[in-house]
Amino acid sequence: MAFFTLPSTHGRVVAVLGGGVLGRRIACAWAANGYDVVIRDPSPEQRSAAVQYCDTSMSHFSDSTTRGTVQAVDDLAKAVEKAWLVIEAVPEKLELKISTFADLERLTANDAILCSNSSSYKSREMVTGLQGCTKRRVLNMHYYMPPKNRVVELMTDGDTEESIFPFLVKKLHEVGMHPYVARKESTGLIFNRLWAAVKREVLNILAEDISTPEEVERLWLEMWSGNSSGPVAMMDAVGLDTVSFIEQHYIAERGLPDVPIKFLQTFIDQGRLGAKSTKGGLLPPGPIAEEDESSIHLPQLYFLDIGLSTSNPADAFQAGRVMVGSPDGRPIKSLVTSQRIPDGIDVSLSTGKLFWTSMGVPSVNDGAVNCSNLDGTGVEEIVPRGLIHTPKQLTVDNENSKLYIGDREGLRVMRCNFDGSELETLIETGNWDDKEEMADQTRWCVGVTVSPATGKFYWTQKGPSKGSKGRIFRANIDFHDGENATNRTDVDLLLQNLPEPVDLDIDHIENVLYWTDRGELPLGNSINRVNLDAVKPVQGSATRWPGKDYELVCRNFHEAIGIKLDLKNHHIFATDLGGAVYRFDMDGGNRRKVYEGSGALAGITLAYA
Repeated sequence: MAFFTLPSTHGRVVAVLGGGVLGRRIACAWAANGYDVVIRDPSPEQRSAAVQYCDTSMSHFSDSTTRGTVQAVDDLAKAVEKAWLVIEAVPEKLELKISTFADLERLTANDAILCSNSSSYKSREMVTGLQGCTKRRVLNMHYYMPPKNRVVELMTDGDTEESIFPFLVKKLHEVGMHPYVARKESTGLIFNRLWAAVKREVLNILAEDISTPEEVERLWLEMWSGNSSGPVAMMDAVGLDTVSFIEQHYIAERGLPDVPIKFLQTFIDQGRLGAKSTKGGLLPPGPIAEEDESSIHLPQLYFLDIGLSTSNPADAFQAGRVMVGSPDGRPIKSLVTSQRIPDGIDVSLSTGKLFWTSMGVPSVNDGAVNCSNLDGTGVEEIVPRGLIHTPKQLTVDNENSKLYIGDREGLRVMRCNFDGSELETLIETGNWDDKEEMADQTRWCVGVTVSPATGKFYWTQKGPSKGSKGRIFRANIDFHDGENATNRTDVDLLLQNLPEPVDLDIDHIENVLYWTDRGELPLGNSINRVNLDAVKPVQGSATRWPGKDYELVCRNFHEAIGIKLDLKNHHIFATDLGGAVYRFDMDGGNRRKVYEGSGALAGITLAYA
């Protein structure tokens, strides 16, 4: 048998195959401690989100003064060509893992250590067709969910070179992980075997109707005080489809009863997959627990400081910033600076781009629309100054690759492609060259959102400051034949005599429209919502009232501006000009200030990390 030499790490990288929730956290653990990392994922959305997560999260993994780099590619050969360590975190499909390791045998250096993150498959099952010298450098390396849980379990494929284990244990300690080595092969690693027994018995209890998910959860938490989640919530967090898949593997190998997976299938068939599903799982849908935010479906928050609170008033019109943060309150990072009063922002993970508006000087026709990469590099002006007057809020239609923009003093709603081409006017409420019409604030179009599924878009015409003349309209995405922005007949007025509505977003699952209102209390400085299936167009001059025509969800902001819905975690995020980012449950409960004193904040959007 050929002698195996442990790899040198100098000038080489750690390759992580899979940029999903766990894969990007594995990558960040190594990069935060000085190792260069390459993530391989075929999805451009996953690649963009994975790099952005790592760039903004390293401080959660380590306080090291030496950081590594993180890049993401779609080509496997490029990802592993300089790798001393490869960690596959691809979906739990044995055929996919077998083909992946066959490719790695061909593409990696002879001393590269090849690891599977699988918790349910033995690595032996993945390497049956490989050469003996390759099998000696393959093993299971299963991470749980860093940075909150830093446990890593190592297990041989039956032929793994013994010297690899102390080598990796040392490296894992260096990057802040807590390694444990299984003494022999097993279907399921050490903790997985313990957890599998708990899951299985919980599912048996529920299948036999001995108790309910809520009761099991409460009992567990009382008996094991200090835990933030019990076994039911933990299964929901993992995903019931994944739990079922793992259980099927155990059942097939050990001949166990199939009651648990039959019980789970009733939930899966209803689309109740757990925390990743808006329908919930074993437990009803609801906000994720505060303590669990670091482990599941935590979004990145992108928001704008318009710059008017700068210490030097002379710089006010060019001190705006594009910033990124997180619901867990990690330090804010400025991605783009020196912006001309940025106001609306949205993100497209499919293109890896941020888009935002710059109002410019409101009295001058010099607004613009800009874009950049998710890390703030590659800033471009895609709608040049002069083509749009005073762009305010902006929303991305990913389905049709379009941007919708409210142009306030331009008295219109506009739309363009992601590169700024095919700029067109959808709504025109007046002629901005007419001074009297431009001064009429009831004509000002500010917030805009779009519902591709229903073929509608919505916008606000806010009216004068604190004037209670604000309105919300809707129209079709597509013009009727022969109609244009000035004569279209499909415009519906949904709400009127509102204090001062600004930004909008839609819960497309429930078909509910949410908006911010920066008008006077008691009805203004609020977040509100209306069921679009129930609301009817306004007839005459009737005022719409909260409690009767729509719902006032929460209030007491300092000039409420931006709003974005996190439908995965059932949260509302909002900003105000007082410099705060807020988070609420969908009904307005559990108010929390994520950030405060961060400038004068306008638009906000999110992307899932």
